[in-house]
Amino acid sequence: MALFGNMFLRFSKQIETSDKHSDEQLKTHYYKSSFNQLFQSVEELFRQDADCRIITVSKERGEIAVEVMKPFPCFLIATVISIRGMETAVDFNLSTEHFSVGGTYPALRKRITSYYDKLKQLHTYIGTGKNA
Repeated sequence: MALFGNMFLRFSKQIETSDKHSDEQLKTHYYKSSFNQLFQSVEELFRQDADCRIITVSKERGEIAVEVMKPFPCFLIATVISIRGMETAVDFNLSTEHFSVGGTYPALRKRITSYYDKLKQLHTYIGTGKNA
């Protein structure tokens, strides 16, 4: 049965990271950083990415909405959440209306994991899930 679930997952047009995601790489990532430092880093990630255009920034809500142009048009919301003093979490919600014969999920997943990889280079990574 898992084979069919994985096959259909490939055609999913939306990915949302969370503490309870079944894919370890798509679980909420926690960093040893202040909210302001991490929020600024996430915003800068999108400003430096030629494939992205920031639509709105709401620091009060910890959200950045981004239009992603490649590999196909997508809409991304990054959420930065302060857990306690120097512990901050980052989640992504990435979706598209694009259809691909090979499925869009692998490309969406790759984009999210690349953002997490870049953040790990900038901030001390604590772990994933609620007990990071």
